[in-house]
Amino acid sequence: MTQLVDNFQRVVRYVRISVTDRCDFRCVYCMSEDMTFLPREQVLTLEELALVARAFTELGVEKIRLTGGEPLVRRGIEDLVDDIGRLEGLRDFAMTTNGAGLGKHARRLRQGGLQRLNISIDSLDEARFRKLTRTGKLHKVIEGIHAAKEAGFERIKLNAVILKGRNDDEILPLVDFARHEGVDISFIEEMPLGDVSDHSRDETYCSSDDVQSVIESRYQLLPTTETTLGPSRYFRMLDSETRVGFISPHSHNFCSTCNRVRVTVEGRLLLCLGNEHSVDLREVLRRYPGDIEALKSRIIGAMGLKPEKHHFTTDGDVQVVRFMNMTGG
Repeated sequence: MTQLVDNFQRVVRYVRISVTDRCDFRCVYCMSEDMTFLPREQVLTLEELALVARAFTELGVEKIRLTGGEPLVRRGIEDLVDDIGRLEGLRDFAMTTNGAGLGKHARRLRQGGLQRLNISIDSLDEARFRKLTRTGKLHKVIEGIHAAKEAGFERIKLNAVILKGRNDDEILPLVDFARHEGVDISFIEEMPLGDVSDHSRDETYCSSDDVQSVIESRYQLLPTTETTLGPSRYFRMLDSETRVGFISPHSHNFCSTCNRVRVTVEGRLLLCLGNEHSVDLREVLRRYPGDIEALKSRIIGAMGLKPEKHHFTTDGDVQVVRFMNMTGG
C-alpha cells in the first residue's frame, strides 16, 4: 500500500474531512455572527466526499474524522457515514459535532459505523452558553450527549475552548461534568483563524498550562502515552476513567509529529491548519468523475507542500484568513 509521506518523513495517517461550512451555532471563536456561506455547487457532493475518503484509506490513512461547520446539518450525512464506515483499512472513524443534532442522529450514526464522537461544549451555564455560541441551546447539547451514550459509541469526548475572562472560571465544573457523565474532555487553546470581531485574541488567550494548573488544584493528573492519532496529550485521574486532554497549538507545538491533513468543504486539500498551502481536489473530482487513481495521484503529489510547522500567534495577528467553519479545525 502506498503511504503518504511528506518532505520531513512524517507519515499521514489521519484526514479530517469538512462536509459543510454551515452551522446552527455561531460560536464567537469560530465564525462571524453574520456569515456568508458557500454556494452549494462549490461544495463537494456526498459522492465526491465518499470517493475522497476511499482514496485516502487506499493510501494508508487509518483515521477519518468528519467535521463542519456542523456535520449534522448536512443533508444525507447518515448515508455518507454508511459509505465511509464500510471502507477497508479504516481503524478509527470519528466526528466532531456541537451535539445539538445527536438526539435525532446518534443511533443511526453508530449503526453506520461511526465509532467516536467529539462534542463541543464551552460552558455549563445556559445564558453564557448562548452568548458564546450566539444561537445554541445548552440543554439540546446535553440531551445529545445522553443520546450518544445510549447509542453505544466507543468513546465520547467533550471539547472546550477556554477563553480568559469568558469561561475560564468553568474549567473545574467542566471536568466534574465529564467525570459525572463518564466521558473524556479536552481543553483547546484558541486558534487564530479568521478575523473575528467579537474579541481580541491576545486578551482571551488561555494556555493549556494555565488550565492544567487549575485542574491540578483539585485532581492529580497522571500523564499517559495514550493517543487517538490526534494532537491531544492525555492525562488520567486516580479515581475516574475520564481522561483529560490538552490541545496546545501555541504552548506545546505538535508540528514535529503532525500526521494530519484536512479536506475543506470546497475540496481543497489543506496540508496544515496554520498555513494556506493547499491543492484543489474538486478540480480533479469534476474533471475525471469517479476516477480514483487520478484523485490519489493528486493527493500523493500534494505531500511535498506540507510545511514543517505553523506560525500561530496570540497577539491578534491573523495568519490565516479563513474561518474555522471552512476547515473544521
